[in-house]
Amino acid sequence: MAPLVDYVVELKIDGLTVALTYEEGLMVRGATRGDGTVGEDITANVKTVGSIPLLLKDTVPKLSVRGEGYMPKASFARLNQEREDEGQTPFANPRNAAAGSLRQLNSRITAQRKLEYFAYQVLSAKELGLHKQTEVLTYLQQQGFVVNPEYKVFSDVEEIIDYCAGMASERHRFPYDIDGLVIKVNEFALQEELGFTAKSPRWAIAYKFPAEQVETVVEDIIIRVGRTGVLTPTAVLKAVSVAGSTVSRATLHNLDNIREKDIRIGDHVLLQKAGDVIPEVVRVLPEQRTGEERLFEMPEVCPECQSLVRQDEGEVAYRCQSITCPAQQREGIIHFVSRDAMAIDGLGPAVVQQLLDTGLIKDAADLYALTFDQLTPVERMGKKSAENLLAAIENSKERGLAPLIFALGIRHTGEKSGKILAQTFGSMDKLQEATLEELQTIPDVGPTMAESLVQFFGLESTSHFLAKLRAAGVSMVAEESSKPQIFAGKSIVVTGSLERWERREIEKLIEEHGGKAASAVSKKTAFVIAGEKAGSKLTKAQGLGVAVLTEEEFEQLIAASPTQ
Repeated sequence: MAPLVDYVVELKIDGLTVALTYEEGLMVRGATRGDGTVGEDITANVKTVGSIPLLLKDTVPKLSVRGEGYMPKASFARLNQEREDEGQTPFANPRNAAAGSLRQLNSRITAQRKLEYFAYQVLSAKELGLHKQTEVLTYLQQQGFVVNPEYKVFSDVEEIIDYCAGMASERHRFPYDIDGLVIKVNEFALQEELGFTAKSPRWAIAYKFPAEQVETVVEDIIIRVGRTGVLTPTAVLKAVSVAGSTVSRATLHNLDNIREKDIRIGDHVLLQKAGDVIPEVVRVLPEQRTGEERLFEMPEVCPECQSLVRQDEGEVAYRCQSITCPAQQREGIIHFVSRDAMAIDGLGPAVVQQLLDTGLIKDAADLYALTFDQLTPVERMGKKSAENLLAAIENSKERGLAPLIFALGIRHTGEKSGKILAQTFGSMDKLQEATLEELQTIPDVGPTMAESLVQFFGLESTSHFLAKLRAAGVSMVAEESSKPQIFAGKSIVVTGSLERWERREIEKLIEEHGGKAASAVSKKTAFVIAGEKAGSKLTKAQGLGVAVLTEEEFEQLIAASPTQ
């Protein structure tokens, strides 16, 4: 009879992994990932989290701890109410709120948001005489950390399966979000014996809860006009609670999707949150139809400016043809200030609309001319909000070339393309002067994007807009990375579901170290970073003999670089 194996089952907190480093018992460093040397340095911010001890009970020469920073549901609800009251965009979920709070430039803002931290791992645990995961959790508590008390120990796999199924229906009873469970072999000696695959440890597995589905009614279908003029149909739903929040809207993407799913106004539908974030109409419940449901048709004129709407050949999208459409201008400004663009916090859709309505701005460049006296009379702004907004606008001037290119909202040019163009040309002046032929020689810049860039920079309105930004002192040159360029000239592919990183974070780290975060595997790929369910890209890499790294191996590669 095989010996019994103990398994520890822990709640998978839906937050942000935070690594802490202690020296002689003092907390000296906090980072978003890794062992405290890899990832974003957030030391000042983690010191404001009450459940993170600044001084350990014991004086240990060096201790590295991993855990999850998260925002409790009550703190999340309070924060979003404050943001809505101030005309700012509410956070989509507590995970995004926690991540944004821990990355704040102002640690006082982090402190106000009442984050919490659950510790769950000690690196080099065996050196401390710890031989089991349960011993690690006990040790962490003894040192002053908060450990999630909901962990369970099982020796029967069938009991684990039953527990997972039961927890899926109980997930919302906790005062924080969880998106699954993590099952680990308890004994470290057995963990070492089991080792790792190319993607993950053999001694641990994450169980993700299935998406919660609820029934609701499509009360109407309205149109939202985006920054490029695309008309997006949006379902107005009978308000319903799903995955911990109330949902009353869901994008239907385009007319083809509506017809494929046969969605009609008045239909009963099943709704879920894709990835527990984005509301999605899964399917219609045709058995509940009464015959009074109505088919939806795209409008012939823009609902915002009454200009003609057209569907170009080969496209599923319908577009407003007016370049002066107020909705496009508003959405363009909202895009300009977004996190991945110029990152101007405090400028939600409601505030942008007020600034447009009062004539304080006509385009995004006008933001840089705003004054304190102009902002304070704006509804829901207030003195403190005005000060914070002006500081955020000032800080955005040094965002650099790549985010600025993305912020311009050039059709067919996304965030990754902005980085490629910034690396290639180095300044906005050189990019403006680039010819169609020059652009088409750049890898990942195809004919469609090249034509769009030439057309955009050829417009007099573009030249005028960029001139206003230059006059305001907005940086238009590419920043040189201070990180060692260990991946210079190398193409690296990230695939699968990552445990330690968000996709955006790991790609940013690759680029900061000189590499290119590619989307496809080829013979020229330097290596692949593989997470769970890596699929065809991993198979192709193995077939081509391309090296495959785990997330941990990638971290070790960076940590071993010369100036780290």
